[in-house]
Amino acid sequence: MKESIQFLQAFLKNPGKVGSITPSSDELALEMLSGVKPSQNNIILELGCGTGAITRHIQKILPDQNCYLGVELDQNLVMGLNKEFSDLQFVCGDARNARNIHRESGLGRVGYVICGLPFVLMPAEIGEAIWTEVDGFMDEGCMFRTFQYAHGYYMPTALKLREHMRTRYGFSKRSKLVVKNVPPAFTLTWQSA
Repeated sequence: MKESIQFLQAFLKNPGKVGSITPSSDELALEMLSGVKPSQNNIILELGCGTGAITRHIQKILPDQNCYLGVELDQNLVMGLNKEFSDLQFVCGDARNARNIHRESGLGRVGYVICGLPFVLMPAEIGEAIWTEVDGFMDEGCMFRTFQYAHGYYMPTALKLREHMRTRYGFSKRSKLVVKNVPPAFTLTWQSA
């Protein structure tokens, strides 16, 4: 309940940067992590950690704390994340600087980018800057996974993200609709060769 209130407060404070009024469900979090096997040389970079709905499940699959780096823009959410997941490393920062943030962390190669950012709500130039950062990780052989809500799946910004990724990494692997999420969502996965 506390997490839902914190998430709603973040949404009301900044609806253009928080994509939903509720955190991701356990079912969506598990779909986001399907097949993910982190290690110190294949760390998970989580972009847009929110209140930690997906982070909670990430923590369960980490061999140790050096296999994870979280980036969240909202300072209040970062304070909550640091309190709840004190053994994990979070940076209050912008995903448009993800490669520098990762470099400064001293952690190993990024093998997985798990992204909870609301691309549908972002101005095009911000989304494109983030995709450029993701491209840098993809060039090194990582997997990128994000989700898109069913009601926004055909919005121009959602289509643009999928087109950007498809031209570079082929068609996404799309999950079945996760109906036990508010709102229902698909996960989309791209793997670089």
